Formats: sequence, C-alpha cells, structure tokens
Amino acid sequence: MVYLTLILGAVLAECVNGRPPLPPLPMKDGCYLVSPEVEIFRVESEAVILYFPMFMRVLETRNIALPSAQYLITKNNGTEVTTYQGEGRVQQRNKQLWFLPAHASDSGEYTCTYRNETYCITGSIELYVYESSAADMEKLSYPVFTQVGEELDLRCPSLSYFNKTDRQIEWYKDSTPTTLQAARDSGKLMIPAIKRSHAGAYTCHLRVLINDQQYTVSRVILLNVQGTDPPITTTTTTTTTVPELSTNTDPMFSSSNTANTPLIPPPVIVSPLNGTIVESSHGSGMEIFCQVLTECHIADSTMVMWLVNGQSVESSYLERRAIQGGRRVTRVSERCQIELRLVVAVITEEDEQTELKCVTQNTGGRQEVVAKLQLEDHTFTWVVVAAVGMSCFLAVVSVFIYVLFKPKKNKKMDYFLARQSSTF
Repeated sequence: MVYLTLILGAVLAECVNGRPPLPPLPMKDGCYLVSPEVEIFRVESEAVILYFPMFMRVLETRNIALPSAQYLITKNNGTEVTTYQGEGRVQQRNKQLWFLPAHASDSGEYTCTYRNETYCITGSIELYVYESSAADMEKLSYPVFTQVGEELDLRCPSLSYFNKTDRQIEWYKDSTPTTLQAARDSGKLMIPAIKRSHAGAYTCHLRVLINDQQYTVSRVILLNVQGTDPPITTTTTTTTTVPELSTNTDPMFSSSNTANTPLIPPPVIVSPLNGTIVESSHGSGMEIFCQVLTECHIADSTMVMWLVNGQSVESSYLERRAIQGGRRVTRVSERCQIELRLVVAVITEEDEQTELKCVTQNTGGRQEVVAKLQLEDHTFTWVVVAAVGMSCFLAVVSVFIYVLFKPKKNKKMDYFLARQSSTF
C-alpha cells in the first residue's frame, strides 16, 4: 500500500506540474548512462578545454545534486584507466579537462563520472587531436551556408570557456597570410554583401590566457555561398553577360563535348523524409540523423550540415543546447552513405515548430529536407495513467477499510455450534 501511494503521489504531482516524468536512464555496472557527446576535433599544440554539455544538462534537468559527490574525468586506454590531477599538462579543473597544450596522443574516449556512496551517473566524449600537417579540414571546420547578396557576420565558435588576452582575433582566408579586418569589439568578421568569391575556408586565431600563460586557439569556418553574382554592365560596350553555371555543369567543358563528360548524380537524402515531424517530450533530449547517399569517390567532398530555422546550429537560438557532429561514412552496395547527427540536450516549449533542415551538396548538385520539432501531447496518456492510479488507490483504500471494519467472530458461539454438531 505504501508503494502504491507513493507512485500515485508521484503521478498526481507530475500531472499538477503539467509535464510527464522524464524517461529513466539506462544503467551499466551500477552507473546511470547519459548519451555520448558529439565528437570534438582539434589541432595539436593548441589549448583545448574538454567539457560535457549534454551530461551537465541532464544533471540540471533531472535536478541531480548529490551531497558529498565529486566529478571524475578519466581516459580509457584499453585495459588501463588514466585519471588526472589539478596540475600538469593535462589537468582536471572541476567539470572540465584542460590540455595545455594538446598532443595527438591525447585522442581517445574520455568519461565524466559524478558519484557518491549511493548514486552514480556517467557520460562520455570522443576527442580527436590531429597533427598540424595532417589536419582533416572536413572534420575540423564549422560549415556555414549563405546566399549571394546577404550580409554575414562570422564569429570564432566554441570560445566561451577561454579567457581572451588583449590581442585582437585574427582572421585568414584559405592559405593566404594576409590578415582580414575584423570588428575590434567582438572579433567578428563582417561581410556586407556576399559574393561567390567569398566562399572558402576562414581561420580565426587568437591568444588565450590560462594560468598566466598564453596559448594559441584556432577555429576553421567553411563558408559555402549559393546563388549567382549579379551581372556586371558597362556603358562603353554592349556585352552579353553569361550567367554563372550551376553546380550541375562543369565550366571546363562546353556543350560540344558534354556527351563525353561523365555525369555525377546529386547526393540524395534518404533520412529524414521531407516534412518529418520529430516528437519529443518536454525536458527530454532529442537526436536526429541525416543520412545521405552519394558516389564514394566524392563522399569526402560532399557537404552535409544541419540548419536551425535557416541558420547554422552555432549561430541559432539552440547554440547552447544543440550540437551537430559525428559524421560517419559507410559503404552501402555500390554507393556510400554519409551520416551526420544533430543532438539537442533538452527540449523546451520554445522549440515547438522549430525547423530543422538537412542540407547536402557536392559537384553533382544539392538537396535539402525539412523536419519540424513538436512536443508530444501527453494529455490522453496521463489521463489514463491518472485513472489507473486512482483505481489502484481506491482499491487499496477499500481493502484497508474492509480489514479495519471487518466484523469479529463470536468465539463462544463457534465453540457451542461445534459441540452441538459433534453430538448430533
């Protein structure tokens, strides 16, 4: 009866609060498990701060605050587990792990555990540190899509945990050593009117101050520009402007030899389908995968990214709650499939009808699909749960009342009737 009362009380409390209870977390070796974080890709010889945003969000949304509990960050080295102290090149600072600087050997899986004597919860993240000479630009870069003619402000992403020095953020395009002019107050690179020639890789460099020492931090933004530049006309001559060829046409070949040019089919998004509704309950996390089929020889150069309401994830309102990554390429029959994950740590009412767009593009063409976020309607479910809970409660009360007021038997009368019956 006590257990049923507690369950019913919890159900009624959640109904009063207007939201269902969060789903239980899976367990392994006595610890609750949080979904893995999106992988982090960095360059060696730079300062790296490793943190666990999804793991911390779960602790916050589930109100997990353990007395006398501690955070422990470890690295799994096969059969050994490495722990870190608050000093040295790699050091744990509360809920973060600092690499001052990072080495290629630091690549691996890291686990953050929050526990005390009676409770344990853990999360994990994969860190990849590349040598400067062998850096994978596709994985290290933050893709941004824009249109010709738009105004764009590029900012250096993922720097909130660093203390900047007085030096200005320096911007470079592609491999040119020339510094681009950026805003002094914010460090943003402003492009008032986008042209196709603005497409390329932009690198931001800055110095950060950690433990009174300066370290280098850099980020790469891969800018993709869609559309055609407006035609240029002059008053001295009359010319016919040839519009820019689309991504389906190779400008190196004319119409006379097009038949001899092998056509590359555009990438195809197989999941999610256009118009998909992604339902998630209030307070829970969400992850969605974009799966793209393309030719294997251009899989590495095929761009796949998520947009939130038409903006990149890093510049959208979901910046602090969502992250994309985990790009994976696998061979499927005669083609290759690219998979990119989008993770939202916690869903709120603000996310209702948010547009999630997956965009893919290569030399064969471009495709995009749109999905929408929607909060699950738990009204009917919780009416049924409340009804079942109330029925159980009434049944327990009925049994309790019956036991309490059950009429007592007359022991003397029972004895007399037994004697009378035996005599007969």
